[in-house]
Amino acid sequence: MSSASIEQNRPRRLSRRRLLQVGGLASCGLTLPELLAAASSSSPPKSCIFIHQYGGLSQLDSWDPKPDAPDEIRGPYKPIATATPGLQVGELMPRLAKLSEQYCVIRSMTHQVPVHDVANKMLLAGSSLPPSDAPAFGSVVSKLRPSSNDVPSYVWLQKFGGGAAPPEASYLTGGFLGLAHSPLLVGTSHDDNPASPGFRVKAFDTANDVSVQRLHERRTFLEDLNGNPAANPATASWHKFQDRAFQLLEGTAAKRAFDIEQEPVGLRDRYGRHPLGQNLLLARRLIEAGTRLVSVVGWTGLAPGDKFLSLETWDMHGNAGIGIFDNGWNGLGWALPCADQAVAALLEDLRERGLLDTTLVVLVGEFGRTPKIRRGAKAIGRDHWPNCYSAMLAGAGVRGGAIYGASDSTAAYVRNHPVTLENFTATLYHALGIDPAHRLSPDGFTRPASTGTPLKTLF
Repeated sequence: MSSASIEQNRPRRLSRRRLLQVGGLASCGLTLPELLAAASSSSPPKSCIFIHQYGGLSQLDSWDPKPDAPDEIRGPYKPIATATPGLQVGELMPRLAKLSEQYCVIRSMTHQVPVHDVANKMLLAGSSLPPSDAPAFGSVVSKLRPSSNDVPSYVWLQKFGGGAAPPEASYLTGGFLGLAHSPLLVGTSHDDNPASPGFRVKAFDTANDVSVQRLHERRTFLEDLNGNPAANPATASWHKFQDRAFQLLEGTAAKRAFDIEQEPVGLRDRYGRHPLGQNLLLARRLIEAGTRLVSVVGWTGLAPGDKFLSLETWDMHGNAGIGIFDNGWNGLGWALPCADQAVAALLEDLRERGLLDTTLVVLVGEFGRTPKIRRGAKAIGRDHWPNCYSAMLAGAGVRGGAIYGASDSTAAYVRNHPVTLENFTATLYHALGIDPAHRLSPDGFTRPASTGTPLKTLF
């Protein structure tokens, strides 16, 4: 260990004045051990942007190409070299290929459920058998690492849509943690996103006849009616949710964070003028403002001439009349270059702003696609495949230029180091400085944040 590392890890000394303050702080609920822990902690808080490639990205055409496989498996795209020797990706991701030293690719994600809504619920909860009231990953982050700024701790950009969507209770309610840890939803329809002309966030609007002063009066009146919320544990979560809502409505910080029009035209172009690009730019603004978790549904929008059918960009069976290798909204020829542009811009932007070290970026779908290409109802495609698929992680201490796990010769099954949803989610918690074994239940003994084991070699 270098002298710099030793100095960095040496406990900080507390001044005599600081120690004398302990007596006063104890009356506020801060004990000496807590004070010492706070004084010795030099790590800035971590945040996360979680990008859901809703529908399931084909691993063979992106992160795990198989150029030596038969034609009906490898598809038309060729692998390209990245900045990392030995790591190749599909040719539709040239920008991310140049940034490979910033991220890790997991090629051995696996579970057993090829059904969209169930698999999405599993991914959200980080469990292969999530209970009906399981909180989503973001709700747990909101509970254990809430924002200290006047912005929402947890934001969801672009609501799931279509028959493949998981139940709203699995990601919009906070689960058993309560409404206080549900996300602020922005984007309730496919055209309600920052890429649409005239877009604005309506979450902070009050009724036309309600001024800020009147809102404040209503809050005071409710507080008088509620009395002491601590006296009624059954409604404590609701009161906390109510207080947070008033803070956001009365303040200006959150409204500024959501005002994407403040960004330079050139930067907006760099992310891409499509829903995913603009939602990721908005996510970066929120992280910079202090939001802890931003979930983004990877809807890449409509290609020229397309008509809207579904938000399930990555569910490329060929059933929508667009082949998996075509250029329409439901084809890799459109969707993957959009994702490549947007995610690469996000990683560059975070790094340039000094935020990548404290921001975890997750890119994953609920499963992958079948190795064998087949003809769908109207065009060729790949079907659901949970047995082996890929994910990308970047930032927050993740080792860049790394590959974890491997698939077999056709990317059909895991060859080594399988990664379950439990272990994947435990790894995300670890990256954010959260102990996966932390008990979420009031009794302090049951319902851990995760039952998985973090993949610490990724850091």
